[in-house]
Amino acid sequence: MQSIDVAIVGAGPAGLGMALALSRLSGLRQVVLEAGEVGESFRRWPRQTRFITPSFYSNPFGMADLNAISEASSPAIFSGTEHPDGQQYADYLSLVAEGHELPVISQCAVEQVEAGADGFVLHGSRGSMRCRFLVWATGEYQFPDLRPFPGAGWCRHYAQVACWRDLEDGEHTVIGGYESGVDAAVQLVRLGHRVRLLARKSTWDPSAPHDPSLSLSPFTRERLHQAAGTGRLEIVFGVEVVEVSQDTGGGGRIHARDGRHWDTPHAPVLGTGFVRGGGARQIAELWDWDDDGQIMLNAVDESIRTPGLFLAGPQVRHEQRIYCFIYKFRQRFARVANEIGRRLGHDAAEPAVGTGAWGPFGNADCCEGCEC
Repeated sequence: MQSIDVAIVGAGPAGLGMALALSRLSGLRQVVLEAGEVGESFRRWPRQTRFITPSFYSNPFGMADLNAISEASSPAIFSGTEHPDGQQYADYLSLVAEGHELPVISQCAVEQVEAGADGFVLHGSRGSMRCRFLVWATGEYQFPDLRPFPGAGWCRHYAQVACWRDLEDGEHTVIGGYESGVDAAVQLVRLGHRVRLLARKSTWDPSAPHDPSLSLSPFTRERLHQAAGTGRLEIVFGVEVVEVSQDTGGGGRIHARDGRHWDTPHAPVLGTGFVRGGGARQIAELWDWDDDGQIMLNAVDESIRTPGLFLAGPQVRHEQRIYCFIYKFRQRFARVANEIGRRLGHDAAEPAVGTGAWGPFGNADCCEGCEC
């Protein structure tokens, strides 16, 4: 059985970004295991979906492209657009992985993890291996919440849509007022459909927090206002959907907690988000979870329950700090890499990953005293 220092599960921006940071540790043996292809989640985005975080080439001035995973690269330069689509970003990730010769093994699903005193044993579709440290970077997109209420099985989740042009002609109802729900409504309005958007509250209210982890991004707000101006978008606030029922004619009825209901000729679109914890639920027993279903981590993004297991990506939380965007969670790469380097015997006085203006992507201590 092969034995290595670090295994990273997931070859998205979190997994590859961690691999880049760890590659600066001389002599370290690592591997990135991916169940599909590099950037698999982005390859599954609806064809019309774009990054809400803008990409811009500011690298020469010491400010990395917000969606980059390496200091010298830029998705904006690679794709030639400010808001790349999923396929463009996945291709960008592949280019970075190839250019840095990262040890990625595609089509290698990890099916079981055994934790022991001296590390981990991973069992997967292509065999087993031992590692001293494990970094879990499986993201959220491939783990949609398909059962938020009774009858949701008839609905069509945002993550199940390959192209918005594939939907039926006529009126559509979208449930959910955050990024995916609003994007679904915008895309359908652009295609000429009439759309009803059911939302609990206005996530784009001027009094809402300016953090895009908590409210709509400016990119989405702008598109929402454009869609509303067409007259084909109806927004209903204060809606908590409790059930969706089908009728024999092929349509259905959406029921709200306050007694209101709406009839729809087609399966509603769910913009209700993803399973809390995302892919980390695959190894749920190796984490401690708080009452809100969030993973509890120590200061270096390590599982409190299982030493040597680290989390990378959008599920990372520290008190009120939410790292669900690339430009946020990449700030944590240096902290994790330096901790692994320290335990492998690197001189703690000279961090294996730089902590200057670049970092990578800033100081390894970033986010301990700021909101980045």
